[in-house]
Amino acid sequence: MPDPVPLAALALDAAIGWPAALYARVGHPVGGVARAIAACEARWNRPGRPRRLAGVVTVAIVVGGTALVAAAAEAAARALHLGWIGTALLAWPALAQRSLYDHVRPVATALERGDLDAARTAVAMIVGRDTAALDDAGVARAAVESLSESFCDGVAAPLFWLLVAGLPGVWAYKAINTADSLIGHREERWRLFGWAAARVDDLANLLPARLGGVVICLAGGGGWRVMWRDARRHASPNAGWTEAAMAGVLGVRLAGPVSYDGITVDKPWIGAGTAALDARDIRRALRVYVRACALLWIVAGVIAWAR
Repeated sequence: MPDPVPLAALALDAAIGWPAALYARVGHPVGGVARAIAACEARWNRPGRPRRLAGVVTVAIVVGGTALVAAAAEAAARALHLGWIGTALLAWPALAQRSLYDHVRPVATALERGDLDAARTAVAMIVGRDTAALDDAGVARAAVESLSESFCDGVAAPLFWLLVAGLPGVWAYKAINTADSLIGHREERWRLFGWAAARVDDLANLLPARLGGVVICLAGGGGWRVMWRDARRHASPNAGWTEAAMAGVLGVRLAGPVSYDGITVDKPWIGAGTAALDARDIRRALRVYVRACALLWIVAGVIAWAR
């Protein structure tokens, strides 16, 4: 019998995302993972401690614990005779198709009405760079970069691990990705403690990132040459694949110099063509994104029937 869980989870996410009212009442499951990481960091990431080992233990505890909780929740759903519907409901929050779209679209809307301050505020919710001094092109470029990179860790990779390892797999991936976003940094405070989180995240995204780049190229009808040429220009071994694919599809340049906490980082450019993006380019990127998500639905459906 086909496994409808991945398609049902995708459909739930696309239809309603994670509603603000629900978030206000119960938060989001990733918040629990983040609190566990913060507790481990506060206890173990201290001078005089074996920080790298402590980071390894933190990742093992958080990822293993998250997988065990997911497996227990799935078993409870089955005991309650909820079947695949219960599993789909448990998998649904791990996907971010709707959330990503709903965060990027307001950036385009603000730029279209000429409200640069509102556009900066909207893009600041999805990027880590300094946004206060960005011009229209800088805001648009940041939005497209975030959309393309997050297609991997928000949609393609969670779906990949859901298909490969079921509910424990997708939630283990979310724990890995959350750990990387919180502690997998190169600053002195995190360099040793966050080493394991960064390396495990690199490994977990290795295949999904490349598959995500392929899906974007298929959805956009091109971009292959730029993806193969520029994917490795990104500091991340994985994020460059979907970003370069989107740059190739749109015929634009992404990345380049960017500021974090007042410090300018001279990142290499990814792609060819103009770097002066605008709201129209965000809208084009969103259309490619929607088609890419639709292709993932088809892949999930084919795999479900094949099983």
